[in-house]
Amino acid sequence: MTTTGRATGRPAERRRPELAAFLRSRRARVTPQDVGMPAGTRRRTPGLRREEVAQLSGVGVTWYTWLEQGRPINASPQVLDAVARTLRLERPEREHLYHLAEVAYEPTREAATQDVGPEVQTILDAMDPLPAVVYNARYDLLASNAAYRDLFTVQEGSPGHASNALWTLFVGPERDCPLVFREAELPVMVATLRSGYGRHVGEPAWEDFIRELAAASGYFTELWESGDVVPPGRRVKTFRHRAVDGELRMATTSLSINGMPECRIVAYSPADEETRAKTALLRAGNEKSRP
Repeated sequence: MTTTGRATGRPAERRRPELAAFLRSRRARVTPQDVGMPAGTRRRTPGLRREEVAQLSGVGVTWYTWLEQGRPINASPQVLDAVARTLRLERPEREHLYHLAEVAYEPTREAATQDVGPEVQTILDAMDPLPAVVYNARYDLLASNAAYRDLFTVQEGSPGHASNALWTLFVGPERDCPLVFREAELPVMVATLRSGYGRHVGEPAWEDFIRELAAASGYFTELWESGDVVPPGRRVKTFRHRAVDGELRMATTSLSINGMPECRIVAYSPADEETRAKTALLRAGNEKSRP
């Protein structure tokens, strides 16, 4: 493989020029003052010099120069972390750096669970009386509104785990599952999970979650091994709730969230007038029972 020249159509060779341009742009925005170094004189370009990035990251100048030139050199997670800290990369930028360098990104389980800001929570609350929730690609429940909590039992996550819809549905007692057509709905959810997993193969947070859920549920293992994949999308789901007679048919709609990649707002709207009336009665009863 050559170390210079035009990028070809092959993914690995197309990533290298992108990696080079990305590192140069991130280096240009960090000033010497940002990292406690004297500004000096005769700087032809803004930001840090290559040798300064190398020094601050604890790597060789030649190695970093080759990395920034897009040459096909190997980079370890530890070295990329050092470069990312020097360049003050945010989490999405750090993940982008790993992908361009063809190194598996390995966030901690805590880092893999994103925080929902007050703006998103305000949107969820404004959607009431429609139940609404924020999920990431692993079905961790990141936020919800009162209508969602009235319709579904939201279980607190255990230490090291976020509250997770799949864990609740597969590990909890089957008689408590709110899905009426469990055998039809759970395979779709697992196939949706696999569509997200493809972007996180090898990451400890994902591998640990799948391994632990498989150990806790033979049914999940069976569905996971099927290899089916589907993207998130609109569906009509049928639920049961002990506080109302009959079934609730809810249409689900997924909405993306700017600044939160792979997270989505899922809103539930009544699919028929009977469901609309029952959910209104359910909400009214829960309002009376609140202190």
